[in-house]
Amino acid sequence: MSRSRLRAVAVVLTTALLGAVLVTPAEASRPAPRITRAGLDPALVAGRGADAAFVEQEAENAFHTGEKLGPSREAYTLPAEASGRTAVRLTSTQYVEFTLTEPANALTLRYSIPDAPAGGGIQAPLDVTVNGKHRQTMTLTSEYAWLYGMYPFSNDPNVDPIPGWWKPEPDPVAKPFRPNHFYDEQRLLLGRTYQAGDRVRFAVPRNTPAAWYVLDLADFELVGAPKHQPRKSLSVQWFGADPTGRRDAAPAIERTIAAAKKIGWSVFIPPGTYQVNRHIVVDQVTVRGAGNWWTIIRGKVLPLPEPAPDKSVHSAPGFYGKYAADGGSTRVHLADFAIESDVRERIDTDQVNGIGGAIGGGSVIEGLYLHRTKVGIWLDGPMDGLLIRNNIITDAIADGMNLHLGVSNVRATNNFVRNSGDDGLAMWSEANPDGLVNHDNVYDHNTVQTPVLANNIAIYGGRDNAVTDNLVADPIREGSTLHAGSRFNSTPFEGTLTFARNTTVRGGPRDLNWDLGLGAIWLYALQSTMSGRIEIRDSAFLDSTYNAMLFVVDWPVKDTYAIENVAVSNIKVDGTGTNVVNARVGGWATFENVDARNVGAPFVNNCGTFQFDGTPEFEVRLLSGNDGGWTGATWCEDRPAVVPPPPPAPWN
Repeated sequence: MSRSRLRAVAVVLTTALLGAVLVTPAEASRPAPRITRAGLDPALVAGRGADAAFVEQEAENAFHTGEKLGPSREAYTLPAEASGRTAVRLTSTQYVEFTLTEPANALTLRYSIPDAPAGGGIQAPLDVTVNGKHRQTMTLTSEYAWLYGMYPFSNDPNVDPIPGWWKPEPDPVAKPFRPNHFYDEQRLLLGRTYQAGDRVRFAVPRNTPAAWYVLDLADFELVGAPKHQPRKSLSVQWFGADPTGRRDAAPAIERTIAAAKKIGWSVFIPPGTYQVNRHIVVDQVTVRGAGNWWTIIRGKVLPLPEPAPDKSVHSAPGFYGKYAADGGSTRVHLADFAIESDVRERIDTDQVNGIGGAIGGGSVIEGLYLHRTKVGIWLDGPMDGLLIRNNIITDAIADGMNLHLGVSNVRATNNFVRNSGDDGLAMWSEANPDGLVNHDNVYDHNTVQTPVLANNIAIYGGRDNAVTDNLVADPIREGSTLHAGSRFNSTPFEGTLTFARNTTVRGGPRDLNWDLGLGAIWLYALQSTMSGRIEIRDSAFLDSTYNAMLFVVDWPVKDTYAIENVAVSNIKVDGTGTNVVNARVGGWATFENVDARNVGAPFVNNCGTFQFDGTPEFEVRLLSGNDGGWTGATWCEDRPAVVPPPPPAPWN
């Protein structure tokens, strides 16, 4: 038999053995599928964050024919805003292929495509196949991404920087200036359930208006069937709501709510897409959908003929409690639907949030998917008593969630927040003439990833609040993974603020305005001395870009305000680019059972109130059990060199 004949026979046999799929040498060496959480082995973050219904796979860990971007933590770059600071760039005919690790019938793809040259975004197709068959085409968009310039940002790539004391970066200023908010995400139902081992491929078509595609990750999920209409409920379709999305459904939903309240029944929104372009006001009523993959509230941001009493100049889809000035709302239950909004720019006077107003008095918000809103959930007090659980908030143009002005006894648990344009989760106890204070609120077991601006979780003043058991990762700029700050006209910290059992991942980025590295947890005394007790305990700070902990005051008030009464205990620090503790303020903190390794500079950098003379004005009180390179607390270096640490590993 000739050599060519032997080769032909070998190809036939190999094809038969591999299920009629020709396998190239590169494909034969494809990586095994990897599930991650916040870009890490799930074992490293076990017990922290939300128990999400999906599994995360990073594009860079999958088989692909594209270019790996990153890792990089430089703000205003595509890899810096990616989960794990790494992504995959594709061009025409290239692809990323994921191997399922468990059954799935739905996915969420996080991606970026270019902006239009003049801003406003483009659309581009992306082919999706499973095992080479059952092709669907997703229409990706950059219409909700790509902001430029300084706060509150612009959609115009030619916007100029705002003059000020800061030094522009880069200098001289390049255009577009400070591009950011690159990513968006999109959901897709696959039409049937696929099994572990099946391969889902995202391929760029040959002809596409997008010069490139960047894929960050895919979340794979097994979505259950639509939920049935509950007993003693009224369907919005009975009152004329159009499930095709062609006609405005808001009046029909409002009629249903009014009728349901009269007879003490609930409201049901069956599967479908319902056009809503304004707030639906809710009070003492349950509004439930068939599941957030099945019941979609979709609407546009529309200009108002004149500003509303709340100063909005636009309307958008949302469910709002009555404002506190009107008495607020109680006994509200919102569950199991999605809000797909249309917010493309940040206008701080606009009430174009997914959920808003004042909702308390035994209310529950659960099982929602809030997408492309200004803020997912923004609540203005005074209000008391609310449970917020099992929600997903993504691609907000501002905060993911904010509890503002005299909010009390709210628990937000098991929520997943990604790609917020400001703080992921915030409690803002703004000072006011009535003496209202945020108090006794808890953020627990939430996952917050990749806030483009500010912090994953931030607490601004208040009394006896807690941040526990959360997983927070990849802040980009002007904020960090955990933050407590006397700023934004907040009330002083009182009682005990607790940070316990949290895991931070790749926190402590560089603050561009200060040209200074932050901490994975960052305490900031800007407007008052922080003397209420702050407990930081039982937590893990993993792979911090700069410091694990930063205690700081601003220069104009450096001799006025201090940070005192901080107790740090039972902490594992695995990797810092610079210090474990960086102190640039007067005051004191105790440290007990703080273990650190892979630290890039001396453990303690104590520059106090910016004297830089080796006189420690911040007392680092070392108690028992601190392991690693802890020594004296008098070393001071303004900007120590960054030594990137190795990846986090199990702690033996």
